[in-house]
Amino acid sequence: MIEAVGLTKRYGAKTAVDQLSFQVKPGSVTGFLGPNGSGKSTTMRMILGLDRPTAGHVTISGHPYRELPNAQRHVGALLDAKALHGGRRARNHLLALAQLSGIPERRVDEVLGVVGLQEVAQQRTKGFSLGMGQRLGIAAALLGDPQVLLFDEPVNGLDPEGILWVRNLMRKLAAEGRTVFVSSHLMSEMALTADHLIVIGRGRLLADMSVPDFIAANSAGFARVRPAGTAPGAGPALAALLTAAGAAVLHEPDGALRVTGLPLPHISDLAHEAGVRLWELSPHTASLEEAYMRMTQSSLEFTSTDDPKAELREPEPEGPAAWQAQEPERIAADGWYAPPPPGAGGEPFLMPAQPGDLVRDEDPAPRTDPAPAPAAGCRPAETEDAR
Repeated sequence: MIEAVGLTKRYGAKTAVDQLSFQVKPGSVTGFLGPNGSGKSTTMRMILGLDRPTAGHVTISGHPYRELPNAQRHVGALLDAKALHGGRRARNHLLALAQLSGIPERRVDEVLGVVGLQEVAQQRTKGFSLGMGQRLGIAAALLGDPQVLLFDEPVNGLDPEGILWVRNLMRKLAAEGRTVFVSSHLMSEMALTADHLIVIGRGRLLADMSVPDFIAANSAGFARVRPAGTAPGAGPALAALLTAAGAAVLHEPDGALRVTGLPLPHISDLAHEAGVRLWELSPHTASLEEAYMRMTQSSLEFTSTDDPKAELREPEPEGPAAWQAQEPERIAADGWYAPPPPGAGGEPFLMPAQPGDLVRDEDPAPRTDPAPAPAAGCRPAETEDAR
């Protein structure tokens, strides 16, 4: 069991963990949740003796981590999947850890098989993907067959098959009576994996309860009611009827009604008495993600806004008329000419006539600017007066 009492960690003026007290009990998967910057990683580091608390204490099976004899046999942990010596082969990495803790060499091959890395055991870890690094880190955590296991974001970089494998592994380890403490930002995965939740925000404890209790305490259920579309005006009429009966009714964009304050049987009875046929009458329970977002909204350290880029866009001219209106500006003083875009009309490769231009006799469309005496084989372009 892991037990924290008044656990506090300060870095100068910043308090990363503030008077945190909780227990992680064996036999279940305990999820450790909180926004970025809430103090989860710092808490895990203090559990493992990597950081010293400013105040309070944390113990594993009644002892601080540093006082555990041969801690690798008691506690396994994965905090950073890429914390590997890149030049070392995967099997040698595990073998070095095993030799430091007096673990038999055969155990190295056993855990490589458990995590599915037998085929790459002789590859250097610098070529490992994030998912392969996660598997190797899990293998290192399992090496000493410990009773207490800590995992920080263990499914990062894994494919769907790998995520399912980790989920089943966590539940199997807990079923064997081990203490399993898992930090993750994937609410959907925690909903399928965890039995109990510890939620913190800005270093303080926000919740310490089972997953169903957490969802029930931080969400409001409602009934979704959808009148038959063939009955004109049935929606507003039913909404008025339910409101008169004491319900709170919200109209959803697709025509359904979101009803709170009345049980489903009562809603059904009222609709039947009013002669309103229903296409849907279903209960809605919030997901773990919805409940988590509702609880931690005030504890977020980093929040984003919409990107205000409307002022950076220049209005585009629309249609051929807009291009024709810009024609004078598109002929620069030095004679440079930008042809109109395709479909805008005009002749894109015909340079407009300029004063002094010469037009050959065979040109089908003489240009209309006065010019000096023509060279041999050429005649001057006609002017308005000549016409």
